[in-house]
Amino acid sequence: NCLDMANQTQVSEFILLGLSEQPRQQQALLGLACSLYLIGCLGNLLTILAIVSDPRLHSPMYFFLSNLSLLDVCFTSTTIPKMLLNHLWGLPTISSSACLVQMYFFIAFGAADSILLSAMAYDRYLAICRPLHYMTIMSMLRCASLVAVTWGVASFISLAHTILMARLSFYASRIPHFFCDINALIKLSCSDTQVNEMLMLVLGGSGVLVPFVCIMASYTLIAVAVWKVPSARGKWKAFSTCGSHLCVVSLFYGTIIGVYFNPASTHTTYRDMAATVMYTMVTPMLNPFIYSLRNRDLRSALGRLLSQNHFAKAL
Repeated sequence: NCLDMANQTQVSEFILLGLSEQPRQQQALLGLACSLYLIGCLGNLLTILAIVSDPRLHSPMYFFLSNLSLLDVCFTSTTIPKMLLNHLWGLPTISSSACLVQMYFFIAFGAADSILLSAMAYDRYLAICRPLHYMTIMSMLRCASLVAVTWGVASFISLAHTILMARLSFYASRIPHFFCDINALIKLSCSDTQVNEMLMLVLGGSGVLVPFVCIMASYTLIAVAVWKVPSARGKWKAFSTCGSHLCVVSLFYGTIIGVYFNPASTHTTYRDMAATVMYTMVTPMLNPFIYSLRNRDLRSALGRLLSQNHFAKAL
């Protein structure tokens, strides 16, 4: 009871309970998390290097993809290294200030990921529905502006959440999660969290639902345009350029909405944990593989990047 703890000292650090409370299960899940993190970082960094090093990939679509890969590396790096270090040191704690910093970057990179996916959908809409004007509209200045807006809006959303979280008082220190999740922190507070919860709905709509609606609108227009294409081959070619993006969107938004936009009565610790692991570890790890497996140009660029002759010249 919060009233019974009112006279106690407010906690200065939190205890992160990790992926599981069972030691053996925790060990196995930590090994899995470490593997997913390393594979994801390697895949995303190779994607960035392949795009940067190959002039044939210097186009708006790959510019957005390289930014998505960078965001995925940053997104996973806000939580997994800290979790692994805590386990190695045997100290599953995080100071209240470090907890707020982690929450800020987690929300910022997550929101930027979401908004960037909508910019990528807009890019696909222009490429398919307005091909003659595509290069004029999607100039490098326009692409850079879209990415700058993505980072700016995401930073504002995250800063608002962090400022309001900083004003709360906490008398419980055990976070049933592997990072400082905003939902878990709100549940631990004995302050009035009504404003924080309202902000989650308002800014959550701005950072997640609005981009999701924009993506659906873009693909509705794409579907209408493709339907008018007379040949089956032409339809397949148009849709094939969107397949990778649709896979990533489905993975990312499916798990995000499952965690943050369902009624509180439907939430369980294990269900939320499983969904969170999906969008914080599995999806960023899968993204470079989804794009490289479905994209011949990117596969070719990665092949050239990894060839022995390429590295010999680099040395």
